[in-house]
Amino acid sequence: MTNYRRIIIGDIHGHYDTLLTLLNSVSPNANDEIYFLGDLIDRGPKSAQVVDLIMRNQYKCLRGNHEEMLLDVVGSGKVSVELYQGWLYSGGHSTVASYNSKIPQEHIDWFKSLPLYLDLGDVWLVHAGIDPNLPLTNQSSQQFCWIRDEFHSSKQPYFKNKLIITGHTITFTLPGVQPGQIACGPGWLDIETGAYHHNSGWMTALDITKNKVYQANTHDGRVRIMPLKRAIATVDRSKIEPRRMRKRA
Repeated sequence: MTNYRRIIIGDIHGHYDTLLTLLNSVSPNANDEIYFLGDLIDRGPKSAQVVDLIMRNQYKCLRGNHEEMLLDVVGSGKVSVELYQGWLYSGGHSTVASYNSKIPQEHIDWFKSLPLYLDLGDVWLVHAGIDPNLPLTNQSSQQFCWIRDEFHSSKQPYFKNKLIITGHTITFTLPGVQPGQIACGPGWLDIETGAYHHNSGWMTALDITKNKVYQANTHDGRVRIMPLKRAIATVDRSKIEPRRMRKRA
């Protein structure tokens, strides 16, 4: 039996205080491995504090589509008005405010360093999912950070011996899943339970070593802990209409 846990945490979206509550509930020790699935920023009020906490603790983190949007705007040193307005519309205004309109270069460089996926052997972490019709070598941030329906409607597991764990798509937007539940499909789990959303508020950490779920609620501060099997709902894939992804500009 291992003497450490692998803890995987879904989208934070700037909700620093809820993250502190969640981490306090998980109570990780020095041996535990903590992984974040991306989308640390935007929408919530304290994105800068979230990023600073994760950097200081050297937690492992993936790049999400919201980090992608930030880098599209500030990563190259050239600001596109169209991309900037799109990012602000998607919650970036809260991130800009949390940084007092000046994102440190150290944070920008850290965002650039974030991997698109992590292979843990039996578990494969990615922000959004995988295109089931393409080999990994033909995929990029377009799939790993943005895909939805094509991944969720797939009938077969992508890997034979790896469980894919994602964030990105709020679970209750998938058919057959209620607010706060973890969505389950063939060979994958989605743990993005919508910490920022008014219909949920739940932020989720999954202890994949002990199959335990920890959740904290942004709206009312509630905390709950349960076995993974009690938190899971199987997605009704027949009600998902697979659509080809639009390529981002």
